[in-house]
Amino acid sequence: MFALLRAALIALLVLPASAQAASYRDKSVPITVSPNLDLTRYLGKWYEIARFPNRFEKGCVGVTAEYAMRSDGKVRVLNTCRKGTMDGEVQQAEGQAKVVAPGKLSVTFVPWLPFAKGDYWVLYVDDAHSLAVVGEPKGRTGWILARDPAISTTAYDTALQVLIRNGYDTSKLLLVEQGQ
Repeated sequence: MFALLRAALIALLVLPASAQAASYRDKSVPITVSPNLDLTRYLGKWYEIARFPNRFEKGCVGVTAEYAMRSDGKVRVLNTCRKGTMDGEVQQAEGQAKVVAPGKLSVTFVPWLPFAKGDYWVLYVDDAHSLAVVGEPKGRTGWILARDPAISTTAYDTALQVLIRNGYDTSKLLLVEQGQ
């Protein structure tokens, strides 16, 4: 019961702040999603290589996201972060996502609040499904994800170009320590 109350309180505190969150994207630039996203191949563990600053990941390092199919056809989302350092406290948030269109998902960490949903658009995924770029139309969030905790300069440059093509100001990206 305490966990449920805590989640409700967090949602009420975070949602108004997220409505005022900075936008890192020029919204006059059309945003496009990946035409070759295969959700089945996208499932599994991803390491956060870089992100745009956001309130819910403040101070997080060693961030991972794990996706798995649920029996109801939705996707289980498990985000994990370590606070401050790679030896820091582990914090996890579990949510769910559903596909709303090819390459476009709607994610929530508070499923019983109908307005507590966020866009999760896969802007790019390579053919091997080992590098992904995620964003959303309002430009308040965005991530570079990879199957490994480190990526090549070429892969990083590819991800940056995807963000730039979609109107993002990549000078605001934060690299995420993964402690290899």
